[in-house]
Amino acid sequence: MGLTYIEGTVTGPKRRRATLKFLVDSGASYTLLPQKVWRAIGLKATDAVTCTLADGTEVKRNVSDCFITLPQGKRQTPVILGQKGDEALLGVGTLEQFRLVLNPFNRKLQPMRMMLA
Repeated sequence: MGLTYIEGTVTGPKRRRATLKFLVDSGASYTLLPQKVWRAIGLKATDAVTCTLADGTEVKRNVSDCFITLPQGKRQTPVILGQKGDEALLGVGTLEQFRLVLNPFNRKLQPMRMMLA
């Protein structure tokens, strides 16, 4: 199974920016920013969530909002404020805001099929 990455830029409340490579993670609910990135752009925790890791362990992590710019546009999205050693992940919540899905066969992002039913 291959991995899918996408480059994006995150912007904090004082317009400080950072560009990074996100691992597209269709199993993650939230997007996660590494500690050095969210600190550099000046994010502050506004909420906290309990997350379940792949091994079943539960961890509590702080959450904030920021703008993410991808080749498909720019959106405001909630992000988990990562801890030391965490890597950048692009989660399903952010993908849905961009109306994107990860095609499991070719591991590429594609437009979501929108239905009014």
